[in-house]
Amino acid sequence: MSSADAVGRDQAGTARKATASPARRRRRRDAPPPRTGNSETEVLRGFLDYLRHSVAAKVEGAPEPEVRTAAVPSGTNLLGLLHHLTHVERATFLGVKVADWPATFHAPSADSVAEVVARYRAAVAEADAVLDECADLAAPVPRPEPNRSAPSARWALTHMIEETGRHAGHADIVRELIDGATGR
Repeated sequence: MSSADAVGRDQAGTARKATASPARRRRRRDAPPPRTGNSETEVLRGFLDYLRHSVAAKVEGAPEPEVRTAAVPSGTNLLGLLHHLTHVERATFLGVKVADWPATFHAPSADSVAEVVARYRAAVAEADAVLDECADLAAPVPRPEPNRSAPSARWALTHMIEETGRHAGHADIVRELIDGATGR
């Protein structure tokens, strides 16, 4: 089945046909992985920044209501992926507790794409501020529960690379189903 024939579902579960006509498809040149410094911190942060930029770029410019429409039976939608990653950044690096992880996959309907992207970028900036203060990757990151051990900054960076990379891949496919846009 071609992307033009792909069927997605909206938040109510109603089947919706994606309409990525060849005229609407935008092919962007794919950006190569970053060339970072040689230290472990520079490499980890460089790859995380690359993935963060990629996933935000996939959401920017995506049309409404398709940006919120489930593209696959699981309910995955482009805006929800970025909303979720905002919560993961804040939980991982800032210790913000999340009461309902499944709910993070759906951005509030009153929020614009620009607002969700801005919140993501703000969470990234806050996370980066924590990392800027971390001279030792073995040092713990903040945690909300005093009785729960905090992971190291190294673990947190590696986890965020995995989490962001996984969802950036989902975002690549969902965005292509929406309007044919590819690349970073």
